[in-house]
Amino acid sequence: MVFSHGLGCSRSTWRLLAPAFEKHYQVVHFDLVGSGQSGPTAYDYARHGSLNGHADDLLDVLREPHLHDVVFVGHSAGSMIGVLATIKEPARFARLVLLAPSPRFINDNDYYGGFERADIDGLLATMENNYHDWAGALAATVLPDQHTLVAELTNSFLFTNPALARHFARVTFLCDHRRDLPLLAIPALILQGARDVVAPLAVGRYLHELLPDSQLRIIDTSGHFPQLTAPAKSLRPSMPSYP
Repeated sequence: MVFSHGLGCSRSTWRLLAPAFEKHYQVVHFDLVGSGQSGPTAYDYARHGSLNGHADDLLDVLREPHLHDVVFVGHSAGSMIGVLATIKEPARFARLVLLAPSPRFINDNDYYGGFERADIDGLLATMENNYHDWAGALAATVLPDQHTLVAELTNSFLFTNPALARHFARVTFLCDHRRDLPLLAIPALILQGARDVVAPLAVGRYLHELLPDSQLRIIDTSGHFPQLTAPAKSLRPSMPSYP
């Protein structure tokens, strides 16, 4: 079972969830290139100019120990990285668990991603002009009323190399992987927070409609990090199929 985090985080984001699976699985959690304890020199602005580069990194992680029948658990951008990797090498994966995923964050005609383009442009501009304030403001937005976790996530953002964080944020928030979704042939469980301003319920329903073999489960929690705010509730809907 392989766990992949999203923007500004590290593998520690799974500390309340991953141990529940260690009895049944070989559990692997790693830091995306440019995040956590990973070496910043491995970050390549060309390779990582789209989530596909991170998907290739994930496949490299799986190839070295020859991992197959992988149950992949991804959060936010990490979810889409797993989807893209699975499309590239479907035989390596058994099933996916997508926690708060989004193929596109920007609204587009009848598609509701949660943000207008001006919102995202403003967020990216704030990152450029005052990275410290951006870190605290975003952490408070994605973890409402969770003061201890807000401080933890703020520190995680600030620990990340600002230049790499800005680049990854641009890649994440400007991505559009809607056309890739029908190409996924592996079963997927979508876990969506009930009150998530980053990946609203409409996005979960959209993914469920587009992914050929998927289930959608709603977690009764606020914010974008159910694995931290409601780990027990995050576990319950996944346990029957993902023991």
